[in-house]
Amino acid sequence: MMLGLGRQLVIRSSAVATRRFKLTRLVSSSSTASGPVDNQHHAGDIIANNPEPQEVQKNQPDQPFTELVRHFVNPQDFYGVLARNGFDFFCGVPDSLLKDFCSYVEENVPADRHVITANEGNAIALASGYHLATGKAAVVYLQNSGLGNCVNPLMSLATPSVYSIPMLLLVGWRGEPGKLDEPQHQVQGSCTPLLLDSLGIPYQTLPDYIEGAEKAVLAARDYVNTVGGPWVLLVRRQCFYKFKSKYVQNTHPLTREEVCENIVASLSPSDVVVSTTGMLSRELFEYRARNKQGHHRDFLTVGSMGHASSIAMGIAMGKPNRQIYCLDGDGACLMHMGTMGVAGTTGLENFRHILVNNGAHDSVGGQPTAGTNWDRLSFGQIARGCGYKTILDPVSSAEEIKAAVHKLRSVPAPAFLEIRCKKGNRIDLGRPTRTPQENKLDFMHFLRSE
Repeated sequence: MMLGLGRQLVIRSSAVATRRFKLTRLVSSSSTASGPVDNQHHAGDIIANNPEPQEVQKNQPDQPFTELVRHFVNPQDFYGVLARNGFDFFCGVPDSLLKDFCSYVEENVPADRHVITANEGNAIALASGYHLATGKAAVVYLQNSGLGNCVNPLMSLATPSVYSIPMLLLVGWRGEPGKLDEPQHQVQGSCTPLLLDSLGIPYQTLPDYIEGAEKAVLAARDYVNTVGGPWVLLVRRQCFYKFKSKYVQNTHPLTREEVCENIVASLSPSDVVVSTTGMLSRELFEYRARNKQGHHRDFLTVGSMGHASSIAMGIAMGKPNRQIYCLDGDGACLMHMGTMGVAGTTGLENFRHILVNNGAHDSVGGQPTAGTNWDRLSFGQIARGCGYKTILDPVSSAEEIKAAVHKLRSVPAPAFLEIRCKKGNRIDLGRPTRTPQENKLDFMHFLRSE
């Protein structure tokens, strides 16, 4: 079976090789954890996850052309396969292609065996520590864009030629060749197999039916328990059957979109905005379009999760006479929190850091971040310890936001403000209609016009 490290495993049954598109969703008969999903929503509704096609009933036994049936892996069944093969510890950063499995794990695995980490490299290290303590291999889940955060610990810690740490990586394959996706994901998707080849990590795609998925897990188990080191299962779009998670809303009054509107309405026309990865940038784009304001004042960080604040710092250093506002998210800020230490000690007098905290990885399924621990984790105290000159009290209402942003303009900087809000987004929220290159050119022209 093995073709050697760094080469893709060709482990495809004829059922997987045959493309089976869209006629029906085949639901595992053993599935009891989830059922048909009602996707009848109205514009303006707030949901936790992106909408999925409505489920249909299982094919009747006498239906013809069964080779065209579209299969899905039930998250509960897949978890059972992993558990039976000794994989009982899970950690990582959620991904939209893995959201149904991640949501199942979040709701059904005890907290002492599941951790949503700040970034993907942390997850590799956490899985390594778990192995050192127990001798067991952990499951690390992530989006393929997060492989960049993993390279160092994978190559200097987990690889067989160093500490030989066994682990199974479940990687959502955004931008898979032949699939329509956002520009940043298309670049990552085409490079994913090449990156794994370069790292010498064996991989295969996860079959979309439970029998094939079980064989893939068996191959992974045999490798990590004998050779040691990481093994990757690449997960394609819509591999998992829908898992309807328990959705618990927090108590804050405004949605993130409403928070964004109140922030931007309080800024001056010359202010510069750098917005974080995910829904917030999409909501900012639609706000500008709806109000016919153009998009030249905003840099939309469509990828590079966790780096919006560093981008904003670089702009602040290059344009000391302009006011720079970073609109950050809790998950993104946690991912590369060390940036706050650099931001606080540089003493940039035009850098204003606004953290929009809904306590969730909203763009990939709504799984919680550490930011949801409102009473234990204080971003304001972290900013204070990192050397920010001004830290305003957390706010949540429209009136509080407007007053805080107005105050933020005149206080000594670097300055920090946390705004707490609800989870979720509109189901009809669009994506930017301008390319990243167009955004860049317009934004740079705006920066030059002082």
